[in-house]
Amino acid sequence: MPPVPVKPGIYKIHAHIIGPSSLVTATEHAVKYGAPVITDRMNPLPIEQEWIIAPAEPMPGSPYVIHLAMHEAAGLVIQEDKLWVNSVPRAEWAKFTFEAVLGGVKILSDKGLALRAGHRGAQLELVPPKPDFQETWTLEFVRPIDESGE
Repeated sequence: MPPVPVKPGIYKIHAHIIGPSSLVTATEHAVKYGAPVITDRMNPLPIEQEWIIAPAEPMPGSPYVIHLAMHEAAGLVIQEDKLWVNSVPRAEWAKFTFEAVLGGVKILSDKGLALRAGHRGAQLELVPPKPDFQETWTLEFVRPIDESGE
């Protein structure tokens, strides 16, 4: 399917896994390649659960980069087919596209691998895409990038 455009902004990214709502969450402690990115229950603090989705380049059709809304330098990176958040130069951030699927979107890396949530608390991994609900996500628009969360 062709990629779908996403409005740049601050989002909560909901995983489609069985049980209470789960959000993409940056863990608090860095190991190996940065802080592992998991799905977890909704947290009252937005620090680890609100993400900016923005085009990687200022041109139509550009893939997107994703970084923590509260930490502009902390972007998503892919190492060993797993998702991490790390303060590295923007050029090293992973690039993603979004495809419409039944019930949400599929998030694909620039290598065509799909973001997958195995279960709550597991580190997100990238896998060859399949029609699997654990590879389906809902993007909840919270606010435009230039608005304060206060």
